[in-house]
Amino acid sequence: MKKTWKRVPLGPLQTNCYLYAKENGDCLIFDPGEEAQKLIGIIREKGWKPVAILLTHAHFDHIGAVDPVREYFGIPVYIHKKEADWLSSPALNGSQYFQMGPIQARAADELITAEGVMKIGGFTFEVLHTPGHSPGSVSYYDKDERIVFSGDALFRGSIGRTDLPGGSHEQLLSSLKSKLMKLPADTLCLSGHGPETVLEDESLHNPFLQ
Repeated sequence: MKKTWKRVPLGPLQTNCYLYAKENGDCLIFDPGEEAQKLIGIIREKGWKPVAILLTHAHFDHIGAVDPVREYFGIPVYIHKKEADWLSSPALNGSQYFQMGPIQARAADELITAEGVMKIGGFTFEVLHTPGHSPGSVSYYDKDERIVFSGDALFRGSIGRTDLPGGSHEQLLSSLKSKLMKLPADTLCLSGHGPETVLEDESLHNPFLQ
């Protein structure tokens, strides 16, 4: 069943939220970072039916709309266990270091505890633990569609910052080379900021991967 994705940049940092929908209208919400009412309006306009919120990680610019969106649609939130405490902690999620006020959300409903196949609401992903930008960063790979939601691990021509709590440049490079770049070369990478890219292009041109 063919799936459709829509990128919705949200908030002052224009963090990419992705809506990933099946033909029957069921959809997933990746990283609802801000502007909950805008996001809800787009989903309603499309006639899509969200089944879950999947977080690639818990930095403040990816979680600002988690609670209102979760409550509006009555859906669960998934996050990696290593960032279970980050949703409620401005110190851990980084919001206390920026001039936008503390950002917090309630605890996730489900914790991702291991890599492997994840099935939710008729969607199937391979979950890859890709730490470095943050300790609990994960990438969600849809094998059928050759799409990976990479969060802030990999961008077109760049990689995620590693100067926030729990970040590690060496660990991020290891994650990219041992996990993401092992996926098929024609995989479409949907990043947390900026435009999409293709893994083959990054392997050839991304200066951090040479």
